Amino acid sequence: MYQLEYPWLLALLPLPVLVWWLMPPYREESASVRLPFFGEVASAAGLKPAPGAVVPRSHWLQKVLAPIAWALVVLALARPQFVEPPIEKIQPARDLLLALDLSQSMDTRDYKRPDGTVIARVDAVRQVVRDFVGRRTGDRIGLVVFGDAPYPQVPFTMDHPLVQAMIGEMLPGMAGPSTAMGDAIGLGIKMFEHSEAPQKVMILLTDGNDTASKMPPPRAAGIAKERGVTVHTVGIGDPGATGEEKVDLDLLRSLAATTGGRFFFAGNQGELEQIYATLDRITPQNQKTLSWRPRRELFMWPLGAAVLIVIAYQLLMASLAMARRASASRSDEADAQARKAAGGTA
Repeated sequence: MYQLEYPWLLALLPLPVLVWWLMPPYREESASVRLPFFGEVASAAGLKPAPGAVVPRSHWLQKVLAPIAWALVVLALARPQFVEPPIEKIQPARDLLLALDLSQSMDTRDYKRPDGTVIARVDAVRQVVRDFVGRRTGDRIGLVVFGDAPYPQVPFTMDHPLVQAMIGEMLPGMAGPSTAMGDAIGLGIKMFEHSEAPQKVMILLTDGNDTASKMPPPRAAGIAKERGVTVHTVGIGDPGATGEEKVDLDLLRSLAATTGGRFFFAGNQGELEQIYATLDRITPQNQKTLSWRPRRELFMWPLGAAVLIVIAYQLLMASLAMARRASASRSDEADAQARKAAGGTA
């Protein structure tokens, strides 16, 4: 739409009328013939001329163009603008980091789908987590995988299809056969260092216990709490297994409690889906929408039109004056030739 930035300047439109009404008329000097009896002549004619000046007369073209030019100048001062449709930008209120265990045990085929078929743990995780990412439209999401060591796969981004694609390419053992849970939390804390989001949330999923970390998981959880990072933990392994294959539920529960997060355990794909649905509810998609409307300045058009009117008027007046002088010059030449011819005949 169109609008005026300073519409109150339109009050200047009647200003020339006020000046014409309140101020004395403009006078300019003119060449004249000095007469010793000029006073008697003026008195006899009933006139009282102003001393040494005349009031120039305006013609109809000037009376028409001057108000138009003034109106265009005032319109330019009011700063007309074209306001374009609003542009909205969503500013995420949360940075969400997914930390996924890719140790060799994730290839174990002991996870049941709702239809009863048995699949590998990693296949269930891929499907459920990808769906979860698809629902988090207002969050910046990052991805970390860990095995013998943690590896950042995707920095915090709003490009959710990229995160889903990287999750779909996860393979068990690609990060090593062991589980570095504490180091994964430490890497997540480092990734949050430059985050300006009001909320920092990490969701850590594992099917084993910590066997390869240089930083003990409880110490990493304490640092996460100090940095304002909430860690939710999800266990999906076999609590009854032994050695590295046993999922340490007590540790996962302790890590979540330390950081103010929640602990979950899923024994099959249906339970895992319910867990991520719960995480979706307890971390609502709060987001800040920034909106602004671009404006295009249009003052140059009425200002340019006013300048063109003044220039065209001045050129027209100059042309008419030149034409009158040329006509007068030809008339004088004709009179001179007529007088010369009359003298020769005599």
